[in-house]
Amino acid sequence: MNEKNNKKQNKGGRTPKIDPSIYRHVFRLTEEENAKLLSLFETSGMPNKAKFIISLLFCKEMKSVKIDKGTVDFYMRLTSFHSQFRSVGVNYNQIVKLLYRHFSEKKAASFLYKLEKQTVEMAELCQKIIQITEEFEAKYLKKQP
Repeated sequence: MNEKNNKKQNKGGRTPKIDPSIYRHVFRLTEEENAKLLSLFETSGMPNKAKFIISLLFCKEMKSVKIDKGTVDFYMRLTSFHSQFRSVGVNYNQIVKLLYRHFSEKKAASFLYKLEKQTVEMAELCQKIIQITEEFEAKYLKKQP
């Protein structure tokens, strides 16, 4: 019976904060000021407006992230193209093995000659893609001071 009295009862609920925010301030904005505040809030990526306003008031470091959908789309397409390019390389290796396994030396060499022509074209295409990517990065992704 003494054991029950010695244990603390769990009252449930949320544990109280050490330093709760109990002070409230109200201010009014014009329509233009409100639009500017909301656009700043959206670009900041902060979880709520109160924390955003507090960080502005007390000059805490605030990060603003702008996402360019065109750039994101470009990189997504480039990534999918790269995966397709890698799968072509895997298929290339499999074809060469099958040619030597199932055909005579002379016939395999003629097929490999055709395959080699296609490979040269693909290498030129790859160089063009690298050049276009470098141009894109130079024009649109250069860091602004």
